[in-house]
Amino acid sequence: MSKLPELPQLIALVDDDDAIRDALSWLFASRQLSIETFADPAAFLCSYDPHRYGCLLLDVRMPQLSGIELFEKLKATAYCPPTLFLTGHGDVPLAVQALKLGAEDFIEKPFDDNDLIQRAQLCLQKDGQLRMTWHNEREHERRLASLTQREREVMQLILLGRLNKVIADQLGISMKTVEVHRARVLEKMGVRSAVELAAMLKP
Repeated sequence: MSKLPELPQLIALVDDDDAIRDALSWLFASRQLSIETFADPAAFLCSYDPHRYGCLLLDVRMPQLSGIELFEKLKATAYCPPTLFLTGHGDVPLAVQALKLGAEDFIEKPFDDNDLIQRAQLCLQKDGQLRMTWHNEREHERRLASLTQREREVMQLILLGRLNKVIADQLGISMKTVEVHRARVLEKMGVRSAVELAAMLKP
């Protein structure tokens, strides 16, 4: 298995309110946390890199593209980090909708500084867990894509518990060729045995 890339510790804030962006930039910097701020949700979406951020802070109400709409689009990308919504008192129903879509939580304005920092830190921690799963899934896909068609056929029969002789007879190839394909399958998938292979590919 390839090494997990360094976990991002950068927080992204998307809010069209200049005062909020300035205040949170100062707050996070005072707690030794890195944050990038964006006033334009569409611009943030266009430049979004799933490897860059470990937590997202999205305002619910923004012109042109709301926080909910932005979140839906981010959820459709390769990976969306844990997300918190910033909401005014009247936006609670929208925030609840965000939770149903998979957001971590929502924080009402005016917010408690310590509470916001703590929740953002929890998101960064959760991102590490989620990113590990995401990385492993992408790695499995990469390894599977590296197999030839014949190696895939041999792998399927290995997973069914077929012996080399049975595989050779079924595919019309020699035992030696089966052994070569079996070895290549295990090597490419990064496992040492059929048991490990089955465990890796278990749904």
